[in-house]
Amino acid sequence: MARTVSQEKTYVLDTNVLIHDPNSVLNFEEHHVVIPLTVLEELDKLKNGKSSIAADCRQAIRLIDKLLGDATPEEIEKGVDIVRNEKSPPQGTISILMDLDGSHRVQLPETLNDNKIINGLVTLKGKHKHRPTILVSKDINMRLKARACGVEAEDYHTDQLIDDIDLLPKGYAEFSASFWDNINKVETMQMEGVTEHLIPRLPELKELSVNEFLIDDQGFVGRISRVDTDHLIVRDLSRDRLLEQEAWGLVPRDIYQAIALQLLLDPDIHLVNLTGAAGSGKTILALAAAIEMTVASKRYKRIIVTRSTQGLDEDIGFLPGTEAEKMEPWLGAITDNLEALHSDDENMTASVEYILQKVPIQFKSLNYIRGRSFQHSLIVIDECQNLTPHQMKTIITRAGTGSKVICLGNLAQIDTAYLNAPSSGLTYLTERFRGFQHNGHVHLRGVPRSVLAEFAEANL
Repeated sequence: MARTVSQEKTYVLDTNVLIHDPNSVLNFEEHHVVIPLTVLEELDKLKNGKSSIAADCRQAIRLIDKLLGDATPEEIEKGVDIVRNEKSPPQGTISILMDLDGSHRVQLPETLNDNKIINGLVTLKGKHKHRPTILVSKDINMRLKARACGVEAEDYHTDQLIDDIDLLPKGYAEFSASFWDNINKVETMQMEGVTEHLIPRLPELKELSVNEFLIDDQGFVGRISRVDTDHLIVRDLSRDRLLEQEAWGLVPRDIYQAIALQLLLDPDIHLVNLTGAAGSGKTILALAAAIEMTVASKRYKRIIVTRSTQGLDEDIGFLPGTEAEKMEPWLGAITDNLEALHSDDENMTASVEYILQKVPIQFKSLNYIRGRSFQHSLIVIDECQNLTPHQMKTIITRAGTGSKVICLGNLAQIDTAYLNAPSSGLTYLTERFRGFQHNGHVHLRGVPRSVLAEFAEANL
């Protein structure tokens, strides 16, 4: 069916959308993308420096420049065709919205850049009455002001894969009574000390993916090793053996920590994603497994520890000392967990200092990781809920040959402006890697840190 003009829309992008996803201008299909001049000015102010925001601004500016090419000012105002690649025809247009006066303009005070953008939108809406004009912004207040001025506004959802984090997989399915009660047919295979079951993929098992677990109240624990349209192959695991696992002296406290530890120690799993409430054991499990695999088994040459913290990119440069000394205030959670691992030692402080000196563990800023490639390294990224999907991709792609990445986060504690649980990079990562043979995800349950922490998590 031929596309009519009335089906086309004009999407005006706010600065935070281009920072959230520098490639966002390519994601509006046949519609018209407009970049206000004020947005370009804001990108220009933010582009300098080594922070992740500055790098995203530079990437967005380069893409806009590439799309506009040698277009004349008249062509830019009208809209330049967006060419995504040589094999596909152009689709949609991109243009720059200048600060123009017009009879349709609502006079908001222009002391704020947001108001300048909205004023331009009102003018643009008056010029193009034949198609909707929509503001796309991650800023709720910006969207409210636009709507008050009669301009339609919406959030940027292109990289948001789910609407509710309750739909996010936990990494396991739990069954009351016995899991086998509903299984009418099963084929069991044994090889090299491993027992696997071929079972039909019942409706209640349709959503399960490879490396997810089955847990029932009768003590059965299974891990899905292969998936096809009609069947699952489930590896039979011993609950007692799982709970008796040990990594650098740490023993799991419950079955959820036990299955997480198995994924952490598995050499065939290259990405482990642990979510859960504060105190559920994410960091201490990752740290114990990391030290075990570098010091004891020597599977990896070094541990790279970093943390996404609001303000880290900007604030670290102002702190005195070396990079490691600058990172110390932000990575206190890591040293706290090292102390917890050696709390029973005769001299805990000496033990922690010994580890920091002898274990190849490096505390790095996220800025240091950008652009690097790490070989045979174990990369631990804490507070991943504060990363955008684009930032998450930038970091994960740094993992080189023989490396493993461990992502940790709590989607209930997001500190980054313009991010929420469904749009977080941690949510995006969990959904995108689901079904990947070398990925594992576990949502940890409970708050073993203390009775006080458990009550606070549930009631505050």
